[in-house]
Amino acid sequence: MRLAFDARKIDDFGIGTYIQGLLGALPVDGVPDELVAYVPPARPALPREVGSPVGWITWRPEPARPYSVEELWQLARAVRRDRAELFHAPHYVCPPVLPCPAVVTVHDLIHLRFPSRRRHPLAPLYARVMLRLAVRRARRLIAVSESTRQDLIERLGAAPDRIRVVPNGVAAAFGPAPDGAALDPGLAALGVAQPYFLFVGNPLPHKNLPALLTAFARLPAPLGRLVLAGIPASARAGVAEAVARRGLAARVTLLAPLPTAELARLYQGARVVVCPSLWEGFGLVALEAMACGAPLVVADRGGLPEVVGDAALRVDPRDVDALREAMYTLAVQEPLRAALRTRGLARARAFSWRRVAEATVAVYLEALRV
Repeated sequence: MRLAFDARKIDDFGIGTYIQGLLGALPVDGVPDELVAYVPPARPALPREVGSPVGWITWRPEPARPYSVEELWQLARAVRRDRAELFHAPHYVCPPVLPCPAVVTVHDLIHLRFPSRRRHPLAPLYARVMLRLAVRRARRLIAVSESTRQDLIERLGAAPDRIRVVPNGVAAAFGPAPDGAALDPGLAALGVAQPYFLFVGNPLPHKNLPALLTAFARLPAPLGRLVLAGIPASARAGVAEAVARRGLAARVTLLAPLPTAELARLYQGARVVVCPSLWEGFGLVALEAMACGAPLVVADRGGLPEVVGDAALRVDPRDVDALREAMYTLAVQEPLRAALRTRGLARARAFSWRRVAEATVAVYLEALRV
């Protein structure tokens, strides 16, 4: 099988993690035997974080402008030029006119649930049109959770028999700290000192950061600081303003997106990791935190309950008092933290990129047989 793969979002947040994890675990039993991956023109020819055999993947620069009409025909032209037998879109951008069948991975329908989260007024319309095209064009849809599967059926009318649920994996770099290991001294230079609560992610509106800040402001200061990691430069000023408005400037540390090794250490050292999102299609942060042995408070919405099971405290993300209470309870009860840590480590072992690759290859073969 010759597979064309749209890897242009390889450096994005959650989708980038998905692309890197999946490509790093392919091929499975020789399938696909050839793979052409389209990457941004400025990207190195062979992304070092992807562990696939050198020479097996052909990295093809693709200058198509994201979120544009031109990218549809340019991608289709590239797939035709590369004589692909199957096209995989790990995002919802799937050209309606392709020379081969397509598989599309849908991570969430955040664009439809929270249409005001992007600045451009036409962005929600573009997302809706592209998602409907993808649902119509794909021979098989991959949903990363049952929650996303239900969204596809209920909001976009996707045929249930064409959807396969394949949960995400977690990289081997995310693991518990060695017994007795202290927090890496290098993190002290970032302004991180234990104890601390940890939030990881791009602070888009659905991530519910204002509620987290309000809940944290109501906690006793001795319980620890709040570390906000993964804050891009474009959002830093707005987040800093929200922090200052609540009188938290002295208690909150803002960190830019971090390399995997440093992020893993942050998870390992956290007293509590908080995922208060109003909605997540999956919840990679929660999975990474569990794999590192971090106790969790998560929102009881979307795909997060599927990921954590009974390995986290779950709350209504719109109830600030409930969020504060869960954070306080977990911070002061060491036996509870230890119990959740044990459950989380066991649960995280069920998620691997190898399993994702195996299930995805099964979907590829199914799509070709239809």
